[in-house]
Amino acid sequence: MDKVRLGIIGVGGMGSGHARQILDGKVPRMELVAVCDVDPSKFKQFEQYPKIKKYTKSEELIRSGKVDAVLIATPHYFHTTIGIDALSNNIHTLVEKPISVTKADALKLIAAYNKAKKKNPDLKFSAMFNQRTDPYYIKMHDLIQKGELGTIRRSNWIITNWFRTEAYYRSGGWRATWAGEGGGVLVNQCPHNIDLYQWLCGVPCAVTAIGGLGKYHDIEVEDECCALFEYENGATGAFITTTGEAPGTNRLEICGDMGKLVLDIGVNGRKLEFIRNEVNAQDFIKKNDSRFGAPQTWTVTFPSVQGNGEQHIGIKKNFTNAILDGVELIAPAEEGIKAVEMANAMQYSLMTHQRVELPMDPKVFANYLKKLIANSKFVKKTDKNASDDLNGSFNNK
Repeated sequence: MDKVRLGIIGVGGMGSGHARQILDGKVPRMELVAVCDVDPSKFKQFEQYPKIKKYTKSEELIRSGKVDAVLIATPHYFHTTIGIDALSNNIHTLVEKPISVTKADALKLIAAYNKAKKKNPDLKFSAMFNQRTDPYYIKMHDLIQKGELGTIRRSNWIITNWFRTEAYYRSGGWRATWAGEGGGVLVNQCPHNIDLYQWLCGVPCAVTAIGGLGKYHDIEVEDECCALFEYENGATGAFITTTGEAPGTNRLEICGDMGKLVLDIGVNGRKLEFIRNEVNAQDFIKKNDSRFGAPQTWTVTFPSVQGNGEQHIGIKKNFTNAILDGVELIAPAEEGIKAVEMANAMQYSLMTHQRVELPMDPKVFANYLKKLIANSKFVKKTDKNASDDLNGSFNNK
């Protein structure tokens, strides 16, 4: 095989964006051969490409024999069911974020992959965590992995520049509903941030969250969350997000014994600094005789770290290269369960006013979500082959 024949399931805002990149030749050795959507009007954008097969049912595309791989860009709940179907039929699978709405569903999806992989060890399963291609986060990850920060003691991310209007939420019938989306800002806007948080700092052992359901908008799901994380080694973290604050802030701090990494993202661009201690802070605490002393520091900047990386294109290139050449995946989909579990824990803590320990029993949140859906005044049927338009335009997540 010298090309990957791809089918995209769900060709709304996200799916059509992926299609354009492939059709424009930005993903070498990947060919778009099929698309699927419950709304045939979405196929108009492919009229000039008569060789692309059109389907209104995902199972028909998956079993067509026309594709080697699929990219799933449907509403969130169907990432699980369609993903299981694709993997069970030996189809390489790339799924949009989040990989599932609940940890329980994520476990089912991963189990299907592990079962399929026993028959085909070369089967690839990747997630669209495109922020892992960003050079700023890559540099932070590299410094942490090399031990430059020492032991992480504190981390916090204020990510409140996800401002959304009432018009945004009214633009799709299943937006910001328990039945259609499974949550709000934590499920829609923040999966990338949560994935990056755990990628950099690890998964906490406990979560305590406060916030609001429909605090700023006429919606039933969370549009604000302020969460505190606890880690096994005593480290703490904070994750603060909302779609109701303007102007918003995007600032990530990770503090260790040997200094502090600060990534500030504002209207004037991005700035990454490593404010480095000359000596280990914990050693200084124990050994220095000064009552008010502190370790001397110097600031390291990274002028060579620029741009946003290849983002969606980079993940699709990596997926292609993994299939054809066996290269390592940037974002193995199995890792997506970590962000899903953290989001579930934050949602559950926020709504029940409880401290939630991780790992979390997957049945707890799944059953709680079923009750929320049953009592929802916004219950609507969502077709599994519908487009994932949750994020608006392709470049405006």
